[in-house]
Amino acid sequence: MGNTSLSASPEFGIPPRYLDEIRRFPMLEPTEEYMLAKSWREHGDRDAAHKLVTSHLRLVAKIAMGYRGYGLPIGEVVSEGNVGLMQAVKRFDPDKGFRLATYAMWWIKAAIQEYILRSWSLVKMGTTANQKKLFFNLRKAKGRISALDEGDLKPDQVKQIATRLGVPEQDVIDMNRRLSGDASLNAPLREEGEGEWQDWLVDDSPTQETVLAREEEGQNRLAALRDALDVLNPRERRIFEARRLAEDPITLEDLSSEFGVSRERVRQIEVRAFEKVQDAVLAEVSQREVLRNRLQIA
Repeated sequence: MGNTSLSASPEFGIPPRYLDEIRRFPMLEPTEEYMLAKSWREHGDRDAAHKLVTSHLRLVAKIAMGYRGYGLPIGEVVSEGNVGLMQAVKRFDPDKGFRLATYAMWWIKAAIQEYILRSWSLVKMGTTANQKKLFFNLRKAKGRISALDEGDLKPDQVKQIATRLGVPEQDVIDMNRRLSGDASLNAPLREEGEGEWQDWLVDDSPTQETVLAREEEGQNRLAALRDALDVLNPRERRIFEARRLAEDPITLEDLSSEFGVSRERVRQIEVRAFEKVQDAVLAEVSQREVLRNRLQIA
């Protein structure tokens, strides 16, 4: 019997044909994404919504692959993720300043996790918020403290996990017993013994799309702040940076000695500088909004 790649298995991987199909949909540039989102939000443009959804199907597939360790058909996991994506598109507000991928990621994960909770034998009875948190995080928490052996956890291990996840210790004990009783982490995924359950635990680390979106947003904010600081004179800038931007802010007393004025005067300069920076940032945001509207009209 030949080796079968998990990525080509309908049960454990996404079928190559589906991957080929979704790769045909182009990724959107930020300006194009913004215009489509505005058109959908303000005019109910279904074609725009369709383009937003199809351009992010690859994101759903990537997230879905992180949930292969729950023994559910990957096609159904992807379908549930697509439902979450459509909900995200429906509620997405492009004027908030972040990309759709950043917003949709949480909707996709929520939809997939709800499907798993409804479907897996352990949780058909329903769960509390703490049990849901434990269901998706207990295995990883146990791995961090090298507590992957079967059986009950030691009291100190229970305490560590409960503290880390912010849940009662008894919930940790109960969920660990339920998980251990249903399936061993070292049990093979398939009869051929190809891989173990613990090899396919969900990876909750940020996706590449999320990292890029955060970096882009951070760079934009930093650029706007730098431009805004140019409206300050040297003394205002020194006081503003020392009081508002420094990791260890300088006291009013030290700055009053530095500039030879009273502490109250330093405080007044700080407040005025903050207001000037705030006005400059708002003006920058308004200017960008005007530019976006012009692009949309064009």
